[in-house]
Amino acid sequence: MKQHRKTLWLAAALVLVPAMSALAQGPPIPKPGPEHELLKADVGDWDATVEMAAAPGAPASVSKGVETVRLTCGGLWQVSEFKSEMMGQPFEGRGTMGFDSTKKKYVGVWVDSMSVGLGLSESTYDAAKKTMTSWMEGPDMTGKVTKMKAVTEWKGADARTFTMYATAPDGKEVTAMKITYTRRK
Repeated sequence: MKQHRKTLWLAAALVLVPAMSALAQGPPIPKPGPEHELLKADVGDWDATVEMAAAPGAPASVSKGVETVRLTCGGLWQVSEFKSEMMGQPFEGRGTMGFDSTKKKYVGVWVDSMSVGLGLSESTYDAAKKTMTSWMEGPDMTGKVTKMKAVTEWKGADARTFTMYATAPDGKEVTAMKITYTRRK
């Protein structure tokens, strides 16, 4: 009986010691994957031309802006800082985007000086078209929570276009804003 207990203790120790050691080391630290290359490609300073439509069919107002993009958290997250003037007012916004390997989508958060809540987004990337389609849910300028569609199209390493769509009262999708980005040299 004593020998049997010693054998059980030895077997338990052989199983538990490596398992406890692995737990003490913690889970593996995530590393950037191929999906993060898209985030990395936008790092830098960008000049922006912003076109905003006040109403469907109305002429767009045009302003200039600057976006600075960097990577953080070991290359897992892209952080952007955008400054411009919109509707005659100084405007600034901050965005964070990363790839959620569980959802298999890009996820993001947006905050800016013209809204009081978070905008949350989920996006998919079409490599063949070099296009990212995003759905963002968050407050509009009146505070009403809305869902908007945005499409970013890369036109080379130094040019991209971001187009945001809203739903008009008649239910049709209309262009609300278009930002054309050119990388600073």
